[in-house]
Amino acid sequence: MTAFINPLKPRSRGIPQKIAEIKGWVRTAFALEEGVAISLSELTCRDEGCPDVETVIGLLREGHPIEVHRLHMPLTEVSEADVRKLAAGS
Repeated sequence: MTAFINPLKPRSRGIPQKIAEIKGWVRTAFALEEGVAISLSELTCRDEGCPDVETVIGLLREGHPIEVHRLHMPLTEVSEADVRKLAAGS
């Protein structure tokens, strides 16, 4: 018996691996302790002159407000250099 393959199913495109990779870069670039949670989201950017999609990085430290950083590019295009530049500017 052959398994049914849904041709309409979205393709993974390696997103889970990319998220793990970016989180590692963020932890290193921002010199975060293991207890700091990192949130990654890809959102529609509504700001004037902003690309259609942006990657939002949230740093969640216990007892502190969420620290939010934005990269004006899709998650799949984020590089380690982008994260280092973001950390250097914060």
